[in-house]
Amino acid sequence: MKENRIVFIDYIRVIACFLVMLVHASENFYAADASGLAGNVSMLANEQNRLWVAMYDGALGRTCVPLFLLVSAFLLVPVKAGMSMGDFYKRRFKRILPPMIVFMLLYTFLPLLWGQMTWEQSLHDFKMLPYTFPSMAGHLWFMYPLISLYLIIPVVSPWLERAEAKDERLFMCFFAISTLVPWLTRFVSSDLWGTCFWNPYFGMFYYCSGYLGYLVMAHYIRYHLTWSRATKLCVGTLCFLVGSAFTGWSFWVAGVPGKIIETPMLEWSWEFCTPNVLCATFGAFLLFSCITQKQAPQWLTTLSKLSFGMYLMHLFFLSNIAPVFVAGDQANPLIPVSLAIPCIAILTFICCAITSKLISLIPGSKWIIG
Repeated sequence: MKENRIVFIDYIRVIACFLVMLVHASENFYAADASGLAGNVSMLANEQNRLWVAMYDGALGRTCVPLFLLVSAFLLVPVKAGMSMGDFYKRRFKRILPPMIVFMLLYTFLPLLWGQMTWEQSLHDFKMLPYTFPSMAGHLWFMYPLISLYLIIPVVSPWLERAEAKDERLFMCFFAISTLVPWLTRFVSSDLWGTCFWNPYFGMFYYCSGYLGYLVMAHYIRYHLTWSRATKLCVGTLCFLVGSAFTGWSFWVAGVPGKIIETPMLEWSWEFCTPNVLCATFGAFLLFSCITQKQAPQWLTTLSKLSFGMYLMHLFFLSNIAPVFVAGDQANPLIPVSLAIPCIAILTFICCAITSKLISLIPGSKWIIG
């Protein structure tokens, strides 16, 4: 039976997957320790690193996570008629939980083979698996919000099926206001709109905030946005450029070379639910939706199907490829940083694509790479 695929969604999956690798390749040029990825503190070695990390990691890469969330919501919301909550959970979690568990175990023990971690760290990571991701698999943080999104989809689907466009726009206004919370909390007051030490999380906009906003946005774009292709191109380009420019600038202005900086302060506008990232993501999604191809190239469709597995495994390759280019000196990498970052990402992407394809040929591979 021929698959009924949405072409622009395949493009988003492949490009967003590459952007994840671009983001993590960039982190090797502002991490303040030998781990490669940015930890609690960061330091930029020079102006070149400052510029190109702001460009690749900030301006280009920050939309990757919300684009993945938009894709999931675009395809899954509302829940198909007649599908129970239990059936929805069974179908979605059978696809993502087995590969997630497999790779959590691999990241816990496999790096021992090439000396990237100690037995003590591995055992500690193993004990913590019921609660969090392994220390060498920071990218798996994304799986928990994705699971949360799946949990809420059957709950909000009945409302979305009945809601008029104006109702969804009103909710998205609340969501847009909530994206100011990270900035107001950081720069104005940590006790914001009802949060305090005895109520540290559930402030006024809590139930209208977070990735639920992207879920509603995806539904609105699919079922209510009737703009022409020309309008989508114009608005999408403007939103992406404005949002991305601010995201890149915010890192550049905070990143003083040679100075140890707390990473949250360096990345102060890089959270995925901030106004600039929301703006850029909305613009990028509109631009992708303007793709008019009837059928995607076979290679792109194949990569789209493999993208989940590629995402899961990419740090195995990136953590070994990046040191070759960094060559022990962030200020003087093997090739200029403007080329080093995309080269690390491209090589990682190729290695992941080949490995995922080979695994996909094994019977039962869906339990490993989805």
